Amino acid sequence: MGEFTLESQAFDDGDRIPEEYGYTETNVNPPLEIRGVPDDAETLALIVDDPDAIEPAGTVWDHWIVWNVPPETGTIPEDWDAADAIEGTNDFGERGYGGPNPPDREHTYRFRLFALETSLDLGPDAAAADLESTIEKHVLEQARLEGTYPA
Repeated sequence: MGEFTLESQAFDDGDRIPEEYGYTETNVNPPLEIRGVPDDAETLALIVDDPDAIEPAGTVWDHWIVWNVPPETGTIPEDWDAADAIEGTNDFGERGYGGPNPPDREHTYRFRLFALETSLDLGPDAAAADLESTIEKHVLEQARLEGTYPA
């Protein structure tokens, strides 16, 4: 088993996220590749957020919250149907993926993937703060992918 990583065929770490994945465009998630999941992981969780939103929105903006992803998941395809996992409520007030939509300037978006030692008992109305506080003591490893998106 190698290093726990999260990558995308659509963009490299630190590069620009293609505009088609934006909220006002096709609003579908980019494809993601997961490698090196720890053998003792029971589930995975994913949080996609925008820390640059603190200035215009007053908070880190949550775009996608997913948990109880099976650890054998190696690929999250574009426009993924998360039937084998649970998607929480993003800051658009919607369940599922809400793409980048910076209001003022280019923002950086974080795709944070967590390998967890347990499955989670959270309802689909849970937000990222609920997920983060619940996983706090259960994270085995974390992988991260970042991309920028223009205003």
